[in-house]
Amino acid sequence: MHFTTPELTALVGAYIWPFFRIAAMLMAMPVIGVKTVSKQIRVAFAVVLTLLIAPLVPEVPQVNPLSMDAILIVVQQVLIGVAMGFVLHLVFAVFLIGAHVISMQMGLGFATMIDPQSGSSIPVLGQFFTIIVTLVFLSFNGHLVLIEVVANSFHTLPISATGLSAESYWQLAMWGSDMFAGAVQIALPAIGALLFVTLTLGVMTRAAPQFNIFAVGFPISLIWGIVIIYFLLPGLISQIEGLFMNGFSLISQILGGA
Repeated sequence: MHFTTPELTALVGAYIWPFFRIAAMLMAMPVIGVKTVSKQIRVAFAVVLTLLIAPLVPEVPQVNPLSMDAILIVVQQVLIGVAMGFVLHLVFAVFLIGAHVISMQMGLGFATMIDPQSGSSIPVLGQFFTIIVTLVFLSFNGHLVLIEVVANSFHTLPISATGLSAESYWQLAMWGSDMFAGAVQIALPAIGALLFVTLTLGVMTRAAPQFNIFAVGFPISLIWGIVIIYFLLPGLISQIEGLFMNGFSLISQILGGA
């Protein structure tokens, strides 16, 4: 069997260009793109997805893989993949920020541990929220929805040297500000309830200066914070699903979908 140079170029491009977009998305997204998952596993997963999705990809530009145009295409595919994974990563960051604020208010700010996703030190409550978000993400098949979004992205935003528009990057920046607002909404009920405890302890200290407020105030704040988190968890599930759905909608928008 003999192949001409254009045929070989088209064959290589049909698998190489989608691979860079898929691999970049897997490296940037949570759950899979974490440090606890080895790079070999992520690369193998990217290869498998590429073999499954590549036959469904529209015709790719026939460009010499060693030319400058090929480098531009690779850069654009990496940026597209990173943008998709970054959107979901911000959703996880929302709950980390909210948990950090709640931890500081209830007196657990000093209790930290190493986050396996980022490798940095985060509050224990933040790790607890991260586990919940991960389980909810997998329970409603968020990983399968993401794979579907990636497969459709090759139709809404075909492989080329242009990539995302400036408006798409602006939408990503605005999404970051929305995530900070979401973190405030998550932490606000707990902050309000814990503020009531702080004010109560302040009145007690003012009424009885000899009262050891540190010996009594810390256990009260800690127990009250745990009670608040217990009542927040049922509503937290719907917030997680809503934020992920908004994230998938944003990904479709920046990729040119409806």
